[in-house]
Amino acid sequence: MEYAFVTGATGLLGNNVVRALLKRNIKVKALVRSVEKAKKQFGSLPVEFVEGDMLNVEAFAHALQGCDALFHTAAYFRDSYKGGKHWQKLYDTNVTGTERLLQAAYDAGIRRAVHTSSIAVLKGNRDQVIDETMSRSELEADDYYLSKILSEQKVQQFLTQHPDMFIAMVLPGWMFGPGDIGPTSSGQFLLDFVGQKLPGVLPGSFSVVDARDVAEHQIAAITRGRSGERYLAAGNHMDMKSIFQALSSVSGIKAPERKVPLFMLRIIALIYEGYYRITKKPVLISTSTVKLMEQEQGRTHFSHNKSSRELECKFRPVAETLTDTLDWYRNNNYTDA
Repeated sequence: MEYAFVTGATGLLGNNVVRALLKRNIKVKALVRSVEKAKKQFGSLPVEFVEGDMLNVEAFAHALQGCDALFHTAAYFRDSYKGGKHWQKLYDTNVTGTERLLQAAYDAGIRRAVHTSSIAVLKGNRDQVIDETMSRSELEADDYYLSKILSEQKVQQFLTQHPDMFIAMVLPGWMFGPGDIGPTSSGQFLLDFVGQKLPGVLPGSFSVVDARDVAEHQIAAITRGRSGERYLAAGNHMDMKSIFQALSSVSGIKAPERKVPLFMLRIIALIYEGYYRITKKPVLISTSTVKLMEQEQGRTHFSHNKSSRELECKFRPVAETLTDTLDWYRNNNYTDA
C-alpha cells in the first residue's frame, strides 16, 4: 500500500485514519466536503484534498486514479434531533453511495478496501457477549441501523460480482478521540459533561473506543485481515456510571450522582424536541434516542477474540482516550472548563 484514498477524512475516524497512514509514509488523498474545514483539521500535513460528496460519487471518481487502497469512513448519521424524516439521505449516502464508490474504486484499479460498518449491524440477547456472527434482523433496525445493514449487503454483493476485490469490514463502537471537529455525539456528550449540562446518570451501557485504535484496526484489516470478513473494534464495555466516573477523574469536574430513569428521560426528550421546534437548535436527546437506549440495554458487550487473533490490535485505556479528547477540545477552544 503506497497511496490511499480516505472518505470522510475530516471526521473523527477519518482524520485519525489519515494520520495513521501518514505516520507509515503512505500518501493520502482525502475526500472532504469542505477544503476550508480540511485545512483546519490537518494544518500543514501533506494531504491531497479532493472536494466532493458521497451523494455524487461520479463527480470525484477521477480522483481515485493512482490510488491502491480505499478506506471508506464516510457515512451520514444524525447525532441530534432535528425533526423530520431522513431515510432517503441515509439510503442515498450510506447504501447507494457505498455501492457507487466501490464500483468507481474498482474501475480506477483499486483492489483493496476497508468498509467502516458499525456495531449496529449486530444484536444478541441481553447480557450476552456478542461477536461478528450475530447479525441484526432488518426488522429490528431503526433507519440508521438499517442503512448500515444494507451497506454491508452491498459490500458482499460487490465481492460476489468481483472476486478479485478485497474488502474487509471494521465495526467500531462509540468513538471518542482527538480531532472531533464536528463534534460527534460522543464529543458533544463530553462537552455537555464538562459544561455540567447533563441531567444525571443516564441508563444503559456502551462500548467505548478510541478512534485512533479503530484507525489501527482499519489498517490492520486491509493488511492482515480476510476479505468479506467483519472485525469488531468496539472497545471497552462500560455502563454510564463508569463513564461519568472516568470523565470526572480526567476533568476534575464532579459527576452527577442522580440516576435518571427511562420514564423521566422520555419526558426530558419530549421537552428537548419542543425546544428544537421553537429554537431550531439541535438537541442531543430525542424520543428515538431514548427508545434505542431502552432496546439496547444489556446488548453492548462485544467479543474481540477474532480481531485480536487476526489483526493483533489492542485498545488503550479509556482514561487516556478521554484525557486526550478533552485536551484537544480545550486546546481548540471548544470549552473553558
